[in-house]
Amino acid sequence: MADTLRKEIKEKIENGQFNCEKELTLSVISGKWKIVILWYLGKAGPHRFSELQKLFPKITQKMLSSQLKELIEDGVVLRTAYPEVPPRVEYSLTELGQTLMPIIEMMYEWGKKRIEDIQQSL
Repeated sequence: MADTLRKEIKEKIENGQFNCEKELTLSVISGKWKIVILWYLGKAGPHRFSELQKLFPKITQKMLSSQLKELIEDGVVLRTAYPEVPPRVEYSLTELGQTLMPIIEMMYEWGKKRIEDIQQSL
């Protein structure tokens, strides 16, 4: 579903038919793991692929790779490959990605408050 939304948004922008900024934002951050990937990269700085995998034990390698690829395509994550042996690759937020952090932090605070409210009502 997120992939379809991304394609639709790209086509609308390319054809000059785009008119919904909220839809664009959602196309960038929608995906089961994107928000938490952005959160960790924004809060803890650059991570290697294996470090991200350890943070999310239920994510498959294919899914993590796919989510990172989309975030890179959207310009919010930077992939840096270092010319070392063995090769080292790190992922970090771009300046554009950093601008998403206030939104993600607000989502975190809202979710935290909502969980507290639900727990109190039980």
